[in-house]
Amino acid sequence: MSVQPEPLVLVPRQEVAATVQRLAAEIKRDYHDKAPVLVGVLKGSFIFMADLIRMLDFRLTVEFVSLSSYGKGTESSGRVKLVRCLASPVRGQDVLVIEDIVDTGLTIAFLLDYLRKKKPASLKLCALLDKPARRKVPVTIDYLGLTVPDKFVVGYGLDWDEKFRHLPDVCVLEGSED
Repeated sequence: MSVQPEPLVLVPRQEVAATVQRLAAEIKRDYHDKAPVLVGVLKGSFIFMADLIRMLDFRLTVEFVSLSSYGKGTESSGRVKLVRCLASPVRGQDVLVIEDIVDTGLTIAFLLDYLRKKKPASLKLCALLDKPARRKVPVTIDYLGLTVPDKFVVGYGLDWDEKFRHLPDVCVLEGSED
């Protein structure tokens, strides 16, 4: 029987809230006169996306995709698969992807390539967290919240084996494999 790692606060909820507010202001500046499609990457982005959308005061559409590359571990398998694709076409529309964390870059690069093939008018990425120390493929983050160290993070929608999503802070797991 394995021991469940203990979450330790890395980014307190107040800093998370301030970061989401800053990102919303940046997005409002660029999209106030458009009606973008916000594409949330499930499951990790759902809390971040909900908080972000409540701060946006312009017309928008919400879509979700689900991708998988982790399984039950803390290391990406390196193989990305599309579990849930877009329900509506995005051709000719402004698309803003909402992601919880950019780690190796493999998953988000896969998604951005998938979306580019759908021929949107524009395609940008908003990520709450970036972990550049683990990057394997280059990724441009147009709206970046915070950079985090090379530790496994949970909370505010991010999980470890479906646990810890509910935590209001971004935490690192003490005793988890990095």
